[in-house]
Amino acid sequence: MQVNVQDAKTRLSQLLAAVERGEDVVIARDGRPVARLVPIDAPAPRRVGFVAGSVPDSFFEPLSEDELARWE
Repeated sequence: MQVNVQDAKTRLSQLLAAVERGEDVVIARDGRPVARLVPIDAPAPRRVGFVAGSVPDSFFEPLSEDELARWE
């Protein structure tokens, strides 16, 4: 489907509904296509903990005064 800019402004909600149904919507200026509305693919689920390794228990201990001073 192709619509001009003014129609796109007026009917944006309807155009988004059409895109959600899987339609491509082309927006034209003076009859020349300039943009296309297409559905966005859902992002793939992320796996948590995919990096191998471990953190030593000492990581969670408070820093010494000397180490704290180096971060300031």
